[in-house]
Amino acid sequence: MADKPKDTFEQTEPQAGAQKAVSTGKGVGSPYDSPTGQLPRVGMTKEPAPSTTVTADSVARTDDELGLDPGPDVPTLSRPTDTTVSQPTDTSGTGATAAPPTTAGATAAGAGAGAAGATAAYSYASIPPAANTPGEPSRSLRRRPVDNRRGTLDFGLFVLRLVVGGTFIYHGLQKLTGWFNGPGLDGTRDMMAAGGWDHATLCAVLVTVGELGGGALLVLGLVTPLAAGAVLAVILDAWAWKQGMIPGFQYRGSVPSGVELESVLAGTAVVILLTGPGRWSLDRNRGWAIRPRYGSFVVLVLAVVAAVGTYWYLHGGNPFTGIGPFD
Repeated sequence: MADKPKDTFEQTEPQAGAQKAVSTGKGVGSPYDSPTGQLPRVGMTKEPAPSTTVTADSVARTDDELGLDPGPDVPTLSRPTDTTVSQPTDTSGTGATAAPPTTAGATAAGAGAGAAGATAAYSYASIPPAANTPGEPSRSLRRRPVDNRRGTLDFGLFVLRLVVGGTFIYHGLQKLTGWFNGPGLDGTRDMMAAGGWDHATLCAVLVTVGELGGGALLVLGLVTPLAAGAVLAVILDAWAWKQGMIPGFQYRGSVPSGVELESVLAGTAVVILLTGPGRWSLDRNRGWAIRPRYGSFVVLVLAVVAAVGTYWYLHGGNPFTGIGPFD
């Protein structure tokens, strides 16, 4: 026998649309009748895939791009401001406490401190400097002073100071103590008076101190510019004195009035004054020891002026009598 169709059906829960239709009295429509109200909007455009090509503009170069910049949240090296708020205190004696001070002043102070410390740089890691190019000397070699390559110059200056300073010490001891068949201080005074010098005692003291003191300082290499200036002034006066004894140029050392020795001593004093005593001296840490500058030239001018003034005031006369245009 053929099965009869079942007249019964399974009872299921009405769908959300059927419930809405029952409650509103409207029929159930298809979801496609109003897609915007029934279904969520789906974008139909396809987003492009991120590019993996590395270009010149995408390479990080600065501290900000490399992530090395600390940013505004990292504190700087400026000193922190004191923003502590004082505890309320009883100022009236009635048990009531005074209100704590507002933070406006502290905020203003902090802003001022922040503005002042904005210029203070914070030491962060940065891109290291490029290395020296091939063939270029390093920075330490470029900064190396050239004064180290002096060879035997310092030793030569030391020998020159010994000879010149020793010569002046020898003549100074002759005038002061009478050693080495010298005249002594009294004999020097009489010699100066006989040579036409005024204030013979003062002249004897000046020449003795200049020769003995200046020569000793030259040998030691101590305050060398002043020592060389002192012996230069003394020897220039001696040169003018002997040159003015006889008219004409008296240079030969074989005659009593010859100025050959005085000329050599004056020239070497000028050399030491302009070159410095070298590193074999007590002035080795001074600037004038290895590289004299304008100060040494000033001392040279002052020594010449002192010699001319002393000769003009204490002796007088023209030492260049009989010498060409100076006659």
